[in-house]
Amino acid sequence: MAVVARRRQAFGEGFALLAECLLTGVWLVLAALPVVTLPAALAAAARHVAAYVDGESTGWGGFWADFRIAWRESWRTGLTVVGAALLLALNLLVLAQEGVPGRPGFALATFVVAGLAAAVLLRAAAAWAPGARWRSLFAGALAETRGDASGTGILVGGVAVLAVCAWMLWLLVVPMSGCLIGAAVAVRRRRFAREAEDREV
Repeated sequence: MAVVARRRQAFGEGFALLAECLLTGVWLVLAALPVVTLPAALAAAARHVAAYVDGESTGWGGFWADFRIAWRESWRTGLTVVGAALLLALNLLVLAQEGVPGRPGFALATFVVAGLAAAVLLRAAAAWAPGARWRSLFAGALAETRGDASGTGILVGGVAVLAVCAWMLWLLVVPMSGCLIGAAVAVRRRRFAREAEDREV
């Protein structure tokens, strides 16, 4: 009976976390509507999910407070993200034209670069805390992306699923965004857990 009770409790906690991620997806999409606010929205969302997992008191007010702080610290980063996204979109627009030599290979490379860039952004957002420098966050995220191949694969896969869902039905962007930020928090914590195990050994 004790085993069954633990399993039910674990299921209930997992389901509650999923619901919280879906709700966070709504807040994230609303905060990211201007596009240039995407890094700040991701950072606030990741901080909210992490606080929920830790059992801390968090909610709508805490999310928006973190978002305002993150925005003041990340507006330059937001402009850079928008510029990079426009560059990738322009590249895909050129590749969509007939007669471009090596079009399939270049298109694949563009998607891979976009996926890896999104993984770096997600890692940086998951590591954000008030007062953190985004340049340092991106440097750390880049190192983690290279050193944690499985975690990077999870994030790139999540970005791909988000893109497919958006292509199928744009409304799915809302819940999938929350799931993706939850994955970013989970990948970060898994890396910490592995590092702790390595130190013990």
